Amino acid sequence: MIRVSLVLFIIAAIIVIGLAAASGGDAGSASLIWLGREVQTTAAVAVMLVFFGALLAAIFWRVVLWIATAPGRAARDRAELRRRQGAEVLTRGFLAAAAGDGSEARLMAQRASDLVTDSPGLVRVLSAQAAEAAGDPVAAKAAYTAMLGFPDMRLAALRGLMQTALGQNDRAEAIKHAEEAYSQEKTARWAWRAILEDKLASSDWPAALNLVKTALARKIVSPIVAERARAALLAASAASIETEKPSQALEFASQSAKLNAGFAPGAIIAARRLLAEGRAPRAAAVLEAAWKEAPHPALWLAYRDLTTAETPRERARRLSALVTLNPDHRETRILAVEQGLISGSYADARAASEALKDEPLTARLAGLWARLAHAGGDIDGARAWMARGMAAPQEPEWSDINPDGRAFDYTAADWARLVSTYAETGELIHPRFERREAVISELPRVPATYTAPQSIIRAADTGLTEAPIADDPGFFAGAFDDADSPPPPPPGGGERRRDRLRRRPLPKPRIVK
Repeated sequence: MIRVSLVLFIIAAIIVIGLAAASGGDAGSASLIWLGREVQTTAAVAVMLVFFGALLAAIFWRVVLWIATAPGRAARDRAELRRRQGAEVLTRGFLAAAAGDGSEARLMAQRASDLVTDSPGLVRVLSAQAAEAAGDPVAAKAAYTAMLGFPDMRLAALRGLMQTALGQNDRAEAIKHAEEAYSQEKTARWAWRAILEDKLASSDWPAALNLVKTALARKIVSPIVAERARAALLAASAASIETEKPSQALEFASQSAKLNAGFAPGAIIAARRLLAEGRAPRAAAVLEAAWKEAPHPALWLAYRDLTTAETPRERARRLSALVTLNPDHRETRILAVEQGLISGSYADARAASEALKDEPLTARLAGLWARLAHAGGDIDGARAWMARGMAAPQEPEWSDINPDGRAFDYTAADWARLVSTYAETGELIHPRFERREAVISELPRVPATYTAPQSIIRAADTGLTEAPIADDPGFFAGAFDDADSPPPPPPGGGERRRDRLRRRPLPKPRIVK
């Protein structure tokens, strides 16, 4: 206000001076009679005096107001300082709790209780988190319990109580708090997740299915997550009752395959039950739909075994239906090579293998190359691929095949993990691979004894050493004798020589010179 008065005073002075200049120096006169005294002055001076008096009055009034409001202003300043200190203490306390420094967090919580009066909820949260950081579950539980009395803090209190109970291995108490929170707050995803994990741990697949449906209705999870979770839960339900209730297992597995055709376990179980009921064409259709969506090695093995009353060529011709469904997928390219090996057509298998030449080497691919080399008569090449396969990384997809030939023969705990992982990421887990349990070997069975190449057999028959072997002293006999002396004839004749070479084991690698 003082600044405004000064500006007005300056403007008035400028106006008065301008008027006086415009009137030729005669701007009029003004007189004032006050207490018997008369004051004569010019009009310009009178105007200036009026404005100056108003300015002094304004300044005086502002000074009076400033003095009158000084106590309140001081109180506000003290409150602001206290607020800033409280905010700083809260910040330091939460940072200490997040860093796990329980003693510092507790100290800051005590100071915050004295400084912060406008945010008591934050002080209570800090007290609870400080107790957790200090490893004092009793104090943490007491702090969270005190928060239950405040409606806006009830959900946070229930979550804190759940986590405290889990830390004390009291799962029943933790689930009770999660269920209470889930019943009060429709969007409490953490509570839904805790209840779901509890149902999965107890293999209560129907209850887990209901939870997924309610979560979708409440928009806690996206439709694609709910679809994957339902498909996996239906497959788990089918697997749990496949022996006792095969018809109901077929219903669950069929629903799983309809919800998510690319979920291999559901398709495998459905096809297995359909085949057991004599509905092989329907089983083939389920497997073909799954292969078209997401090829998996278990699918083509199940498809291969749909019937056994056929020749290898007929089986290979039947497998071509899968090859045409998803030709660009890696599994389809591997299946094309398998198809050639099954039919006995080495040329077709070799041609199909060209599509895999740029793939990173794994134990499964090394086994495929070894079988391909063995089919072509290259026994040494097969052994070389087997040696590479021993050091190559495994493929987790292959471990889904149980050693006894039953795919996805998971335990209840494995199914629980599969449901959780597949719902969130869409990725199948491989328990036996993760636990390094026995799986079907990707490497073929190639004879371990050494089989001599035909060139060496011919050399034994004719006495010519075309390819001497370092650990065979017969080939080096007389090597350091007189150069004119002829080489000694092979002892025992060619036939005995061939037999001895064929029976000789391979104690160490041969060195060909």
